[in-house]
Amino acid sequence: MALFADRTGLAAARQQQRYLWTDAFAVCNFLALARVTGDTQFMELALQLIRQVHHVLGRHRGDDDRTGWISGLVDESGEAHPTRGGLRIGKPLPERRPDDPLDERLEWNRDGQYFHYLTKWMHALDQVTRSTGQPIFNRWARELAETAHRAFTYAPRSGGSRRMYWKMNVDLTRPLVPSMGQHDPLDGLVTYKQLEATAPGTEPHLGDAIAGFAAMIDPTGLATRDPLGLGGLLGDAYRLVQLGQHSESDLRLVEALLAAALVGLRYYVQQPDLHLAARRRLAFRELGLSIGLAVLEGDAWRGAKRGTRTCLDELLGYLPLRAEIQAFWLRPEHRQEDSWLEHANINDVMLATSLRPEGLLLIMPLHAG
Repeated sequence: MALFADRTGLAAARQQQRYLWTDAFAVCNFLALARVTGDTQFMELALQLIRQVHHVLGRHRGDDDRTGWISGLVDESGEAHPTRGGLRIGKPLPERRPDDPLDERLEWNRDGQYFHYLTKWMHALDQVTRSTGQPIFNRWARELAETAHRAFTYAPRSGGSRRMYWKMNVDLTRPLVPSMGQHDPLDGLVTYKQLEATAPGTEPHLGDAIAGFAAMIDPTGLATRDPLGLGGLLGDAYRLVQLGQHSESDLRLVEALLAAALVGLRYYVQQPDLHLAARRRLAFRELGLSIGLAVLEGDAWRGAKRGTRTCLDELLGYLPLRAEIQAFWLRPEHRQEDSWLEHANINDVMLATSLRPEGLLLIMPLHAG
C-alpha cells in the first residue's frame, strides 16, 4: 500500500498542470509517507509541491491578459506572501468573462477559486507547520484564510444573515456561482479553528471569521447523499474532536455532524451506486467516503459522550464500505475505464490517501518529525 501511495504521490508532484484539490491531498500523502517511513525525501517532495502550487496557482494563467501574482504583489513581496490573493482552482478553461452567460456544463471546467479547495490547501499547509515546526506555512494558511473569508462571505442586500459565494473569479472581484456550498461554512469553521490551535495569538487573527462561519451553519441541513460530502462530514467531526474542542456548542456540532453522516449513509447504501459497473461510477467521490470512514477507528473518540458514542456505534456498521470501495478501485481493469482516466489525477491521489489517510485525517502533533 505504501508503495502505491508513493507512486501516485510522485505522479501528482510531477504533473505540469496543477489542480489545487489534488495537490492538497498529495501534500498530505507525502506527510503520511514521511511519518510512516522516516524517509526525509517525502518531506522534501511535499515542500517542492507547495512551491510549485504557489508559483502556478498563486499567479495568473499564461493565457490571461493579467500577469504576475493574483494578489497584485510584486517581486519579493509576492514570494513572501504567495497566498495573499488566493489560489486558482487550476481548471483547463479560463474563467467566464463578465459578459458571458452562465453555462453550467462549461463552468465545471472553467478556472476561478473555490472556497472548499482553499480550505483543503490551508489544512495541508498547517499540517506542514505541525510536522516541521516551521511557522511560515501556518502563516501562509492564515493569510489565505483571511483573504478567503473577506472575498467569499457577504451580507445580502435584502438583509438577513451573511452568506457565502460558491465560486469566485480568479482575482476574487466577482462571484461566478453565487449559491452557497452546503458545507462551506463548516469547512471554514473547522479549518480556521485548526489554524488558531496551531499558533494561538498569531496574526492575522481568525476569531471573527470563526464566529461568522458558526452563525452560518444550520445543523439540521448538513445531511447529504453525496459520498464525498459524507466523508467530509466524518473528517470534520474528527478534526474537531482531535482539536479538543469541548465547548457545549462544539460538542453539539460534533454530534450533529455524525448524525448527518448517519442519515446520509442510510440513504446511500440503499441506492444502486456501489453495484454499478466502473464506467458508471465516479471514483474520487466514493474514495472521499472511504477516506472519511477511516476516522471511525480513530483513538480520539475514546471517552466520547453518550450521544456521540451512540452515533459512532451505528456508524461502525458501515465501516466495511471502506474496504469494499478500496478493493473495487484497486482492480487494474477498473482503473482503465474512461470514468477513471477522465479524472485520473484526483482519482490516483485520493486512492493513495485512502490507503494511507494519516496525513490528511490525523492532525499532526505540534513540531513532530
